[in-house]
Parts: sequence; C-alpha cells; structure tokens
Amino acid sequence: MTAPDVALYVGVDIGGTFTDVVVMDEAGHVVTDKAPTTPHALEDGVLDALSFAAERRGLSLEELLARVAALGHGTTQATNALIERTGARTGLLTTLGFGDTLFVQRLLGFTAGTPAEQLGWYSRRRYPEPIVPRHLVREVPERIDQAGNVLLPLDEAITRRAIAELLAEGVTALAVSLLWSFRNNAHEQRIAEIAREAAGDDLFLSLSSEVNPVLGEYERTATTVLNSYLGPTVNRYLERLDSTLRERGFRGTFSVLNSIGGVMTARDAARRAVLILSSGPTGGVIGSRYLAEALGHANVITSDMGGTSFDVGLIVGGRPLVAGVTGVGRYHVSVPMIDIRAIGSGGGSIASVVDGLIRVGPESAGAHPGPACYARGGTRPTVTDANLVLGIIDADAFLGGRMPLDREAAVAAIEEHVAQPLGLTTLDAAAGIRRIVDAQMADTLRELTLGRGHDPREFVLYAYGGAGPMHCAGYGSDLGVAKIVVPATSMAQSAYGALTSDIHHSAERSRIVRGGGGPLPGWHGIDPAIIADQFAGLEDLCLEALAANGVAAEDSELARSVDMRYRRQTHQLIIPLESGPLDAAAIRDLVERFEQAYERAYGRGAGFREAGIELITFRVDAIGRTRKPRLASTRAGLPASRRRRAIYDEREREWVDAEVVDWSNLSPEERVVGPAVVEHPTTTVFVDRGQAAQVDGYGNLVIEGRAA
Repeated sequence: MTAPDVALYVGVDIGGTFTDVVVMDEAGHVVTDKAPTTPHALEDGVLDALSFAAERRGLSLEELLARVAALGHGTTQATNALIERTGARTGLLTTLGFGDTLFVQRLLGFTAGTPAEQLGWYSRRRYPEPIVPRHLVREVPERIDQAGNVLLPLDEAITRRAIAELLAEGVTALAVSLLWSFRNNAHEQRIAEIAREAAGDDLFLSLSSEVNPVLGEYERTATTVLNSYLGPTVNRYLERLDSTLRERGFRGTFSVLNSIGGVMTARDAARRAVLILSSGPTGGVIGSRYLAEALGHANVITSDMGGTSFDVGLIVGGRPLVAGVTGVGRYHVSVPMIDIRAIGSGGGSIASVVDGLIRVGPESAGAHPGPACYARGGTRPTVTDANLVLGIIDADAFLGGRMPLDREAAVAAIEEHVAQPLGLTTLDAAAGIRRIVDAQMADTLRELTLGRGHDPREFVLYAYGGAGPMHCAGYGSDLGVAKIVVPATSMAQSAYGALTSDIHHSAERSRIVRGGGGPLPGWHGIDPAIIADQFAGLEDLCLEALAANGVAAEDSELARSVDMRYRRQTHQLIIPLESGPLDAAAIRDLVERFEQAYERAYGRGAGFREAGIELITFRVDAIGRTRKPRLASTRAGLPASRRRRAIYDEREREWVDAEVVDWSNLSPEERVVGPAVVEHPTTTVFVDRGQAAQVDGYGNLVIEGRAA
C-alpha cells in the first residue's frame, strides 16, 4: 500500500512489443511493470501498464495517477512515423537552384542504412523513399552569402505564389531551408510571416534557422524537413495521451524524453519533433548513467535487447558518447543525439533458413501477431520461441503468469521453419537460433568498443530490456567483460531513464573560425573574444528556455562544446569546452584536447596539425535539475524461493538440472551459481555455467565469472 500523501514519480516507455512503466516513491522504492503495446492506440497500452503497476502498489489506476508528481515519457512515435511514412503532407521552400538538395543527399542516401555485407551489391542500393516528393518542393529567388550579407532580396510575390500552390496541393506542414540562413535569418523569418498570413496557425512550420542553424546544406535541410514531417503526428499523439491521463486523474507535469538525454515539455517536443527521434533507446542509456553514478562505474557498455531490436551505447568517463550527425530512416539528422547502434536482434526477431544457414532477424514478429508461443496468430519461430523450447522461459510464469505461453506452438514453428529444412532436432535448431543471435549482438558490441579504440575488459556491461538479461551471459562472455549488471529496473530501463532525466535545452550555431596551419600551432590566430561572443548569445537562449520551464537559476547548469576538425576535412568531433573565462589559455586547452581526441578516435599519429584547425559549430547544453528520489538500498530478508528445472545446455547438447530463483526476494547475502535462472515477473535472467550472480545493495543483479 502507498500512503495517500506520498508523491510518486513515473517513467513510461513504449517499445515495439511491450509498453514499460517504472513507478518510484519518495523513499526510492521502485515498482516496474509492462503490458503489450497497442500499436493502433498507444495510450491504451500505457494505461494497461500503469494499471498493473498500480495494482502492485495496492492502488487503483485513478489513485496512482492522482499521486504522480511527474511523468516522463520515452516514445518511438516519431521514429515509427518516419519508418512507416505516416507523417504529415509536407512542402519545402528553398533557395532558387537548390530544390534537389534533399534528393541528392550528397550521395549519402544511396548507401545509408544498407547492411555492411550488402554494400558491395549495387542492385541492393536505393535512395530512400522521399519524405517530400519533388512536386511539393518550391524554389524562391533570394540569396544570402556566407558572411550574412544579402546578395539578392527575397522575391515576395513568387514566395506567396509558391505557398499558395503548396496549400492547394494539400500541404499541412511546411519546411523552409535557405542557404546561409543561420548567418542571417531575415528571409526565413519573412517567409514565415507570409505563410502565417496565408494559412494561419493550421500550418505546421519549421525554419532551418530555428530548428538546425548549423553548417551543412543537406543535413540542415533534412533535419528541418523531418521536423515538419513528424511534428503534427507527434503533436496529435502527445495531446491524446496527455488528455487521456488527465481524464483518469493525473495532475502532475508531463515531459518527453529527447535524444540527447534530457526531458522537454510535450509542447516543446511537438514543436521540435526531430529531437525525439531516438527518445526510447536514449532512456536506457540515461537510466544506466544515473545508476552508474550510484555504483561508481565510470565506463559502461549499455545493451538493450527488446522485442524488435538490440540497441547499444557507451558511457566513457561518466558521459554518454554523443554523435553530431545521425542516420535515421536513411536521412541524416544534424542535431546531437546520444550515439546508439541498433541491429534487428530482439526477442521477436524471426528465425529462418537462407542458403542452408540459420538467419535471425532483422524481421520481427512485433507485438501482433508476435512469436508463435503468444498464440495470437503468429506461426514463424522467433528468439522467444527458442528460449521457451530450451527451458529458459517458464511458459506458466511469463509476465508474472498473466500471459501463459504455448510451448507446443513454439516447437511446431521451429520444427517446420528451421529444424526440418536443416535436418536438425528441434532442440538443436532452437540452440542454433540462440547462439546466432548472441553472436550477432557480440559482434555489434565489438564494433562499438574495439572499433573505436576501447578495450571492453575495462567496461562494465549493463544488460536490460525484456530479453537482454536472458542473453547477456552469452554475448557478455563472448565480448570478454568481467562483470555484467542487470539493473533492478532492467525490464523497464528506458522508462527508468525517462523518470530520472533532467530538463534539457540546447542551442547551437555555426560560424567557421580558423587557426594555426603550417608551423603555427592550432590555437594561433583564434580570437577568444569571437568565441566568447558566440557562446554568450547561446547561453542567454538556454537560460531563457529553462526559466520558461520554471527552473530556478541555482538548479541550472550550462555546458559548452565545439565541433572541430582539421582544415579542409569533412567530418568533425564534438569537443567539450571547460567552464571558466574564455581566454587564450582556454583556447589552447581546447585545441590540445581536440588533437588528443582525434588520435584516440583515429589512431596515434593520425593528427595533422600542419593543416590548421577549424571551429565549426558552437553549442550550449542547459540542464535544469529536476526533483527525483534516490534509489532505496536493499535489505536482507527471508531467503529467496528456489526450485529446480531442466534446461537444455546448448554446448553439451543435453538437458541439465538448473536452479530457478525468485529475484524479488533475493538478498545480498545469497549467491546463485550457474547454470541457473533468476525469475522476475517481467523478465528472466540466465546465469551460465561457470558464472555466479548476487544482488548488490540496490537490488541489481551482478553476474561475474566465465569470460571469453
């Protein structure tokens, strides 16, 4: 039971298969639960998950919602709208002569998103389906140069005609991306005034000088177009969810997790929809960082295996790695996002036989019809079906017994689609499915760590998601990590990240500043006053945004960074700039740290300081600290219930007698020795032979032992 006056804090994350929820009270006690995602009415799945969590706290849904002080939401709504091409009908206005920018994509779209093994297959290469068809692009006469000077005034008559034509075509969203608008936004602002005169507030409008005022014509245009394309869809969804929650008694603050690791108001999320494109996976990394701070882990590999995908990220020195440009839906978005690598390996990934070999994913059975064992009409085998056949999942204990599974359906699916075509037994086919998906995930983790110069043995592996704890013993030992942490919130880690995130606003602007070259050091010729001036304006914008969200000055924190590269290079690195006065010493330190980061990324000796340095984009991230309880510590209690179950050992190819332990009652004094299964109402953890597991002081399960 929960006392009537105790405030609750809630995180919600909607995945492809399940909707997860985390509820934390003022004392730091956590309850997690989940319900099947309802794709055609996502708010229904949210209410179902909240109802289950309320029941576990002895409350009705209305009683729980009435006590929620803050609700953070991670969502894949924007990503799904892009993948499924269900965004708004969008038009694009751009500078005369540059209407094909979005379609040429600097040739990047030709191979974007193509699996590495298919890059050499010319016939597999395709440009992505346009989010704005060419007949909805209009070019307007105007020209501003790189210094911000007006070379050709905006032709307002042609602009009015172009907007009228697009409205007649049924456009409900408009993107405006003019050349060098980030140096002088006057023409874009005038177009916005004309558009509002013609269509009023019914037209969703995005200006590149507001959405993405940075260098890079294609990326800036793509980012702005995506914002308009996704904005109306995201806005309708968030309004519907907010209304539904408030009808059931919710009176707290409602915020949405963005892709850089903070939360924003629902209103801001609708206006800047492009910022929530990787909202869901980001939550897992942020929840892991919050936990890592408590556990004292500076270097963490995050691994999230859900129903449809396997998402991985890195926390180095306490900070998640961030990418300045990210490929999403085969377009390139130039807003900073936490760098997350994803492959189609999840519990719902479908297994098949291709050219005499077992292939797992990327196709997924999703929530409907789901794996064959869900008995919802699915007939093709998945990773979940394999785990059920091998005895790792208990058919009667799935989701705490709320969703019994059909083992015979799983056996039949694997037998028909994998075992018979390959002449294997059903058990060996199921074991093969499991080994292959583990190997695929281990390969992805190696690419993220070794491929970037990081030794995985220096990291702790965090495993979460509905299926991650079931497979981490395999891909973790294959990777060679010494310690695996399955968080107490692992079954809803992304939702936990939404709960623990702070308010985050960022502002950026491009201006090329050059220094060094030849025998001169990189900082030579860089005027600190120019750098200080760039940051001053950005900091004012961020502080105004935090104040508008009710964040007090003492709860605000600003972080500065610069996108830097060697002169004449194409790509840049994001380099943090330390706080303090921006004098010559600060600029020298910035350049030295860029050169160190460059050689860490590309190898010792790769730097070429004789080329000179370019500072490209200046960025300020503003953090508004939110109230959130600290995690409660675990106390020793009654010994956890233990029983035995037969599990198929895929290496020995025989059934073994394994211990099955109830996670809910485990105390730090108890040890679980593999092979064993640790069961929770919403997840299952497999502990392999040669490994042992114990809960720590916060209730997380720590696995140590066998490593490759």
